[in-house]
Amino acid sequence: METSPQRRPSRGRPAPSAAGASGAGQDESATRKTTPPRKPAGGDGPPPGTPEEPTDRYQIQVRGLNKTFGPQHVLRGVDLDIERGKINIVIGGSGQGKSVLMKHLMGLLKPDSGQILVDGEDIVPMNDLELGKLRRKFGMVFQYAALFDSQNVVENIAFPLIERYHLSREEIMTRVRDLLKRLDLAGVGGIEQKFPAELSGGQRKRVGLARALIDRPKILLYDEPTTGLDPVATNNVDEMILQASRDFGVTSVVISHDMASTFRIADKISMLYDGKILITGTPAELMRSSHAPLREFIDMAGLRRDEDKGAGPEARK
Repeated sequence: METSPQRRPSRGRPAPSAAGASGAGQDESATRKTTPPRKPAGGDGPPPGTPEEPTDRYQIQVRGLNKTFGPQHVLRGVDLDIERGKINIVIGGSGQGKSVLMKHLMGLLKPDSGQILVDGEDIVPMNDLELGKLRRKFGMVFQYAALFDSQNVVENIAFPLIERYHLSREEIMTRVRDLLKRLDLAGVGGIEQKFPAELSGGQRKRVGLARALIDRPKILLYDEPTTGLDPVATNNVDEMILQASRDFGVTSVVISHDMASTFRIADKISMLYDGKILITGTPAELMRSSHAPLREFIDMAGLRRDEDKGAGPEARK
């Protein structure tokens, strides 16, 4: 379990600036292949909570991320490791900066300082063209699905392919129907030709997921996926997230304040509090934590410490 991450100085060459400037004669792309702080040689290693070295285990690594909006300091040196192929959930109260952090991961916002490494490459210095290519690694599942009202299910799912590629209609339809089948939507009451207003809440969520998956992303971002749902619908969304992780092998990053859902499906949970990552760990580890803000979150959600035996990935085996 990681608690109260403290950023450590790099022992190698300095990280590139936000402007991405490189020295004379130096290849600019080389400056982006940076590494987070490394463990010192000898001794007992870094103190608990020190961000880990880059390995294939982590698809995204955030280091020292700062962001202000006028006088408001939203992110205050965020350090975060996102595990490859796992369900990583970031929790926190309203106004703590969860959505701001997510926008940084896709390069929609530029930090005042810090690094965001995606597959080992710092995206902060990237220009718009480079960021456009990077975003193809990401799929986004919006809070309320964000489907186009004037398009039917097939057209909504196919939209990213039509916008980005020159594929034949036959190729597009093959991929859309294959995805509908894999997400248990094929043949459901003629759903292909239905419009968003004709779908149930759960169906809209799954169609939104299908649209996010159609371009075969490596990373799926979920923005408060269970907001406003009843317990049965929430459980269905949880199963949808688990299915996407299991069947498509994507790295999942979920922004949530739904504690019951979080402890049911997360492989790893990080709490954003006062602009920093307060604590990171497995559901069982966080359930045993004594951090006051986290304990308040857990206790107010009605979760009990003895539930840690059935929380997280262990409960799914």
